[in-house]
Amino acid sequence: MTVLPDDGLSLAAEFPDATHEQWQRLVEGVLRKSGKEVSGAAAEDALSTTLEDGLRTRPLYTARDSAPDPGLPGFSPFVRGSRPEGSLANGWDVRQRHAALGDGTAHAVLADLENGGTSLWLVLGEGGIPLSELDRALDGVYLDLAPVVLDAGRDTQAAAEALLRLYARRGVAPEAVRGNLGGDPLGHEARTGTALDFASFAALAARCAESYPGLRALTVDALPYHEAGGSAAQELGASLATGVAYLRELTEAALGIEQAVGQLEFRYAATADQFLTIAKLRAARRLWARVAEVCGAPDAGAQVQHVVTSPVMMSRRDPWVNMLRTTVATLAAGVGGADSVTVLPFDHAIGLPDAFARRIARNTSSILIEESHLARVIDPAGGSWYVERLTDELAESAWQFFRSVERDGGQAAVLRSGRLRTDLATTWAERSKRLAKRREPITGVSEFPLLSEKPVERAPAPEPPSGGLPRVRRDEAYEELRARSDAHLAATGARPRIFLATLGSPAEYTARSSFAANLFQAGGIETVTEGRFEDSGASEAVLCSSDAVYAERAAETARSLRAAGARHVTLAGRPADHDGIDSYVHAGCDAVTVLSATLDRMGVS
Repeated sequence: MTVLPDDGLSLAAEFPDATHEQWQRLVEGVLRKSGKEVSGAAAEDALSTTLEDGLRTRPLYTARDSAPDPGLPGFSPFVRGSRPEGSLANGWDVRQRHAALGDGTAHAVLADLENGGTSLWLVLGEGGIPLSELDRALDGVYLDLAPVVLDAGRDTQAAAEALLRLYARRGVAPEAVRGNLGGDPLGHEARTGTALDFASFAALAARCAESYPGLRALTVDALPYHEAGGSAAQELGASLATGVAYLRELTEAALGIEQAVGQLEFRYAATADQFLTIAKLRAARRLWARVAEVCGAPDAGAQVQHVVTSPVMMSRRDPWVNMLRTTVATLAAGVGGADSVTVLPFDHAIGLPDAFARRIARNTSSILIEESHLARVIDPAGGSWYVERLTDELAESAWQFFRSVERDGGQAAVLRSGRLRTDLATTWAERSKRLAKRREPITGVSEFPLLSEKPVERAPAPEPPSGGLPRVRRDEAYEELRARSDAHLAATGARPRIFLATLGSPAEYTARSSFAANLFQAGGIETVTEGRFEDSGASEAVLCSSDAVYAERAAETARSLRAAGARHVTLAGRPADHDGIDSYVHAGCDAVTVLSATLDRMGVS
């Protein structure tokens, strides 16, 4: 009898290790069946995915995909987290956002804190709660227990003074105050195009450093760059440049470098691309640790991160899917080591959230912390060859973008010259092409839309500050198309329709008829598959079947459809030589352009 070694992998030890080359040969065989004759590294490249910032995700990662040593949790460069114990004690800070004050807002604030929320993010002044209502907004809140973060733009000085007076009136000791006064002059300039004098923000920082040890004065908000269409590397690079600009101002105002670093909190977006979000937060801590080291504050501690689920990814149609998006984004934020997480309610893109939406938002974090035990593991993604390599590559790309900003004079200079706007617009234009071609699908919008869905209605939210960088959404092109369809429905009682002419057996037409239905419904065009064309109420038709059936029947069917009144005949498939076909739709076509042209032909304005 053979005695196996007691190494914990005794069964595996009986089998030879598979080599990378063997795996590549298997990939070659699979690709060959699909008509691709590639071998070796080219076969692996064929399965790779290109991301923004020049990044590529490969289909296989091994120990050969080395990355710099990420260190230990709680130690520089803080890749693996800001604290040695991670979030084991209480999970991350669940920070709920409030931007409006109605009859029930004070109750909403308390409801958040009583049901899982642990801190508050208050938008004040322009686009938010009036400064005069701050006391009412915080009525009943135990200010020595619940940290408060302000977001007041040009009114930061007045809002900060009002909050500090409120702490004094309620007898909260200065050392018990926690939160952030939210000063972010460059973030405000990015939003509005209006520059603010830094002197008042420096004074706030000095006051906090001297008298309020648990209170920070400044926020480095990277959301304006994310919401303008920026990539992960651009978001990180812009945040680093902003942070460095603030350090220069604060040290010139006589704060020590460690004091200055201690006054900053960084705000980033979390998207449903969970691995990219995880890598972004890990890379951000590594990069800021390097900045602090170069500036002479190697012991200043880790970057403090407030992470917000991405407004760009939120859809207005089928908004219920936003719950899934924010769940994945929150999971990524927690795994990535965020200190605080704000989950935007699923109806955030529509208007003011209702009580149900707020409850689901705060419970998203509660489920991940309390039921999924996500916080019980320190740096769950650590050691993954994929995550470590992606973290390193993203950090390198972000650092290069940061250096380019510094070479051009710093964050304020690139904002005012228009260079940053151009960079972000270029990135968004490329992403818009993928969205238009449905290479980046939006569930419920560009994929699996539901035209019969009853719209979710909410009271309008306050208009946010504008005048600076634009705010984009992934669904904006499709939203414009659906709005045209809605207007047509309101005016005529029916949506624009297109007839899907299915040829042959279900096995021959189902794939392309499903593709065509998804495509046209994404533009608000109802698809009809039953009965005859002349009874469908449609003015156009789409042929759906296999290439073999098209070769035999496409031209004849197109003539029949025209005889029945079809003014335009489209074929679902790659362009080929078929008589009577006016246009083609296929995977990879520009869906937005196709849909806009179709609505134009149908007279839908």
